Order: sequence, then structure tokens, then C-alpha cells
Amino acid sequence: MNLNNYIKTILVISIVLIASSCAVKKYVPEDELLFTGSSLDIKLDSLTDVKNVAALKLELEATLSPQPNSKFLGMRPGLHYYYKVNKDSAGFIARFLNKKIGEKPVYLSDVEEEATRDLLRNRLENRGFFFSNISSKTLKDEEAKEGNVSYNVTLPNPYRMKTYQVDRDSIPFYKVLEDQIKNTPIKVDSRFDLSALKLERERIDLNLKDKGYYNFNSGFLIFQADTNQYKNRKFDLFLKLKQDVPTKAIKPYQIKSVNVFPYNVTNNDTVKVDTVRYANKDFIQESDFFRPDRLDPFILLEKGDLYNPEKSKATSRRLGSIGAYKFVNIEYTEIDGEQTDSLNYLEANIFLSPLNKRAIRAELQAVTKSNDFSGPTLGLTFSNRNLFKGGETLNIKATGTYEVQVAGNSSGGLTSTEFGLGADLIFPRVLAPFKVDSDYFEYAIPKTKTSLNASILNRSQLYSLLTFSGSFGYVWQANKYVTHELNPVSINYVRPTNISEEFQAILDDNAFLQSSFDQQFISGLTYSFTYNGMLSQSKRALYYVNSTVDVAGNSISLLAQENDLGKKEFLGLEYAQYAKADVDFRFHYLLNEESRIATRFFAGYGLPFGNSDVLPFSKQYFSGGAYSVRAFRTRSLGPGTYTADNEDDSSFFDQSGNVRLEANVEYRFPIYGYVKGALFMDAGNVWSTAGNGLDGGEFSSNFLNELGIGAGVGMRVDVQGFVIRFDLAAPWHDPSLPENERWNFDVENPVFNFAIGYPF
Repeated sequence: MNLNNYIKTILVISIVLIASSCAVKKYVPEDELLFTGSSLDIKLDSLTDVKNVAALKLELEATLSPQPNSKFLGMRPGLHYYYKVNKDSAGFIARFLNKKIGEKPVYLSDVEEEATRDLLRNRLENRGFFFSNISSKTLKDEEAKEGNVSYNVTLPNPYRMKTYQVDRDSIPFYKVLEDQIKNTPIKVDSRFDLSALKLERERIDLNLKDKGYYNFNSGFLIFQADTNQYKNRKFDLFLKLKQDVPTKAIKPYQIKSVNVFPYNVTNNDTVKVDTVRYANKDFIQESDFFRPDRLDPFILLEKGDLYNPEKSKATSRRLGSIGAYKFVNIEYTEIDGEQTDSLNYLEANIFLSPLNKRAIRAELQAVTKSNDFSGPTLGLTFSNRNLFKGGETLNIKATGTYEVQVAGNSSGGLTSTEFGLGADLIFPRVLAPFKVDSDYFEYAIPKTKTSLNASILNRSQLYSLLTFSGSFGYVWQANKYVTHELNPVSINYVRPTNISEEFQAILDDNAFLQSSFDQQFISGLTYSFTYNGMLSQSKRALYYVNSTVDVAGNSISLLAQENDLGKKEFLGLEYAQYAKADVDFRFHYLLNEESRIATRFFAGYGLPFGNSDVLPFSKQYFSGGAYSVRAFRTRSLGPGTYTADNEDDSSFFDQSGNVRLEANVEYRFPIYGYVKGALFMDAGNVWSTAGNGLDGGEFSSNFLNELGIGAGVGMRVDVQGFVIRFDLAAPWHDPSLPENERWNFDVENPVFNFAIGYPF
């Protein structure tokens, strides 16, 4: 549909809606008026000193009911189709629209003014405004068949707190409660506020739970406000216990014993179990399942400790992070008959339900890439959890991919095959040459991860790439949102083989690309910091930040020797030296439960030095594709204003650089059920600072005019977090074109992207 037709369609729909809205009035019964809403006006009496009246008004307006029928551009299409179906004979379209947007009429007679005034008065009293003057007035427009109600509130001076203390009738719990109100957020001269008192009860309850009061709950606390001592709207606030509170509720509980069941399997009563005593805990399990000395550091509950729900949550979280358990269940049992005057006792039982120790997972994917390569990928993964009886996880994965370029190459289509074999061994603890106290990490114990991978990529008519990589490092969560990953050892070896004459000619013509393939050995250190605020469920503004630092070649240079060309080598291999850093910042703003504005900004820079003139090819930046600037094919954007010699030149090598800038914005909205929609715009590019890159690829102060910009629409199938994504984007600003031809929204040549997951 072109733009003119689209505009015509919108105009026709608008005319239909206007006509239908005008027809609503004839359906309104003679003795009824359509309710158009309530208004609220707040005034202060001469003695009232209240701040933030606007916030109070918003709260009161939320209590006004009923809500009038919804409008769209001043019209009531939902009400129209309800009347159409229920009053007249209606066709299929009217019945369908009534089902989707129809609304029952709301009449002025549905408004209960007295009940609403009582509700407003109750809400004001809960906020400290007693004896408020509240009135209401009905306004009618018989000709328009409409009516509304206005409410007027005159606020008196609110009651304010003079003192906050514990009622001495709360003996023997008086001293405990008195300690709790020392750090109360309720301050002298604060306005009486029922919601604040409820929060205060919950705060005290949580604090008492942390001090061992296992059977206490907030319902045992009551507040009393005494105004008898004052004539100027002041009050004394008293905190006290309710009558007949059970004795066990006001006594702390101590953990008498801790029992751990590392192999808790239902319907498995015939399994022989042994009890092993370790670190004042009983480990009850099959004798050969999980070593107690490896499991104990994850358990924060200790014999002799007071009951503490936060320690229980932390223990459950730490045990769940091991990766060997499906469920973690901590139960407490009161021990009768051993109580003292000051203590009760609990038995803590920790039930751990394991995952299957060994598992094989097969994955078959049909992959379509935006560089026109398509084909199947088969992956097989073997997992052994709890390998050495200490929660270790071994993953061995083999993958095979065959792809063919179905478009974009006039020579008949390239093929690409890749085979990979890799293994990860993850230890749920710190392996280091020095002792690390696991109690130092409050939220989660770091994991040690070792990886070895090998792969061979063969692009027909181009080259083969043999890659070996290995790493040793640590991953740990500092809290719910922050994750650190440090790899002090990261090694990559890349060897190009079977280079075709055609591709060799490209290398010979491009010193930048040739140099990036020359240095095959990379040894360095990487560190990554991630803050994932997207996990928050209570905020509308959500943030995500990932920053990575990659430094290579410094430590190994201490053992290197210089070759005849003046380059340093290690074990006969010329190695790379560079420093690289980038940041990925994302901001999402939730418009409502299902709609949001999602934005992303990425900036990265790599600096080659010493042994290197350019970054190794595997460490360079690329732009374009389903997770980047979607109006350009994968790795086809840039560097800078570089223009390929012919339309198929990008089939032979990926366009890259050591500088990357990108920005994205996307509006996401629901369509129907699991189907979501999106409108988006992307901008970005890569550049080179080495001085020997592709023509036009040099980074300069004119970089803003060299951004590739595109916009498009998308559809996503989102089933419980698993997202299949389809995006259609067209270039808006193409930096590879002559400068006076770059701005052109080329909707006739869009780029289709198919991907799994959201782009950011």
C-alpha cells in the first residue's frame, strides 16, 4: 500500500467513526443522560499548610467512579457498536467490532454521589485530614443527552505527630519494640498517614524475623493515636501488642540442628542412605552423590544461629546457582519440649532435588541470514552435572552447519560449511593459587570456567579458517543485577588455509585486510561488567549496561623473541597486541504492560600497538544485520563511506573496522495474543583508524554524516520469552553512495531479517 492509499484509508475510517459517533445520541433512553465523567476541585482553608496537593488530588481522583465510556478523537465507537448490536439489526462487521471494542453505556443515574463522597472522606482521613468539607454538584445537558458530576473538597489542617513511643503495656516485649522504633522513618511533625503506619508494621515485622522471631507477624502490632493532650491537631502515636498474642510469637528461635538431603528424590524410599557429620551439619544421602565439603560453603544456616529468613533466601539462591539442582526447599520444624524461658528451637531441613546427572540435547535449526546464506545447523550437547561430586558441570558440544548463498552472487552462489567441537568445564567455586574465602561473596559464590574450542570454517571459492581457542576465568554475581566476568587467560589461534586466487587478489589489494589475517595468535585478558536492570518488575524506566575490556599481548611479550622482520614471536608464532573496549547501553521505557520504547547505544574502539598494525580479523567490529543496523545486510555496512567495486563484492569478505558506533530506537506494541509489532530506526557504522584500510573508511570529525540509517517495521511471535522475529527495513541514508545521493528512503529495496530473540 503506497502512502496516498494509506492516507485515503485513514480518512475513510475517520469519516465512518465520526458518523457513527453522531448516531449514539439517538439510542440514549428518554430518562437517561450519558455520563461524561467526574471532576474534582481541592481548596485549602485558611489554616491549612499542605505540600504536594497535586499528588493528593491524583490519589483522590483515582477513587472517583464510575468511569465514563471511552472516547477516540472525541467519539465513542465502542458505545456506538454496543447500541448497534443491541438496539438495531447489525451485520457481521458490527457484531465483530462490538465483540472487540463494544462498551455498555454508563449513565448519569449510575453515579452514587453519596457513596463517592464517603469514599473521598475515608481516603482523606487515612491521610490525616479529618472533618473535611466535601460537596458535589450534578451538571446536565439535556440537548446533548450528557451529564457530569463535580466534587469540591475543602481541606482542613491535617493532624501531625508530636511523639512516637511504645506503650508500656507491651511488657515483656517493651524493650524489643523500643529498639525497633529508634530508626523509624516516621518523623516528628509528620502528617497522620495510614499507609505509612502499615509500612511501619511490615518494617518492624521483617526486622524481628531477622532477629529470630519465627512466629511473629505484623498483625500482632497495633497503633493508637491520642489527641487528648492537644488542641492544635497534634497527636501522640503509641505502638503496642494486641491482646492474647501467643507466647511463642514473642520469643526468638534458635537453630538446633541442620539436616541436608543432597539427593532428595520422591518415590525412592528403597535407596540406601548414609548420614555424614560435617561442619555441625548432617548430610543424609547416597554415599557417593555430593561431597559434603563441597556443598557446605553454599549453606549459610548454622547450628546455634537465630532464625533469619534472609539467610534462608540466600542459602536457597546459592544452592540453586550450582547448576546441579532442579529444586531447593528449606523447611523448619519446631522442636517441642526443649524450650527455655528465652528461646525456642528449630530444626532446619534442606531438601535438594537433583537434575538428571547426564543429558544429551540435540538442536536442529534452519538458519536464514541477512547476507543471503541459508541452511541447516545441527548441534549435539552432552552434559554431565556433578562430574567430580562437587557440582562441576561438563558440557561437550559438537556443531555442524551447511549454508548456501541463495542470492547476491552472480557466479552461482557461495557455500559455507562449519564444524566445531568444544568443551566447557565449570566449577561452582574459585580455583586459584591462593585461598579465597567463600563467605566474602555474600550474594553468590563465583564460578570458575575453563573452555576449549576448535572449529573449521570453509567458504567455497574463498578460504578456510581453522580456529582454536581456550580460556580460564571467573564469573560471579555481585547482586541481583550486577555480573562480573574475568578471564585472566584467553588464547585464540586462527589459521587461514585454502585461500583462493580470487580472495588472495583481494588481500593483495588491501593491506588492512591482509594484516588482519596475518597475526594468528592472540593471548590476553578480558573483563566484562554487566548491569541488568531489565529484571526489575516495579519500574517503568529500565536500564542495561554491558562493558567489555580486552587486552592482548602484554604478558606474553615478556617471553617473546624478535624475528627477522622486527616482530615479536612466541613459540615461533607472531602474536597480536591491542587494547579494546566497548560499551552497550540500553534504556527501555514501559508505556504500559505490553508496550514500550526500547533504545540502545553502542560504542567500541580497538587500539593496535606494538606488534600489531591492525586488530586481528576476529576482533574487529562489524555493522549491519538482524542485531545491528537492519536496513543493511550482515557485515556489509562501512567502513565509513567505502563503496564496493561491484554489487557482489561483499560476498568475498566482511567489511570491518576498529571503531564502531550504533544507536537504535524501537517502539514495541501488542497486535494479538502472542503476536507483537514494532516500528524502529537504526543508525551506525564502523571505521578504521589504522590509515591503511579501505577507501573512505578512515574515522574523522565528519563521522555523523557517514552513519548508515534505516527504518522499518517488525513482527514478533513471543511465546513466554521465546521470540521469533521478522524485521523488514529500508535504508534511509546510505554512506556508500555519492554524497548528494545518500538521503533516499529506498522502500522498494527493503532488507528482510529473520532472527531469534529481540535485538536489544
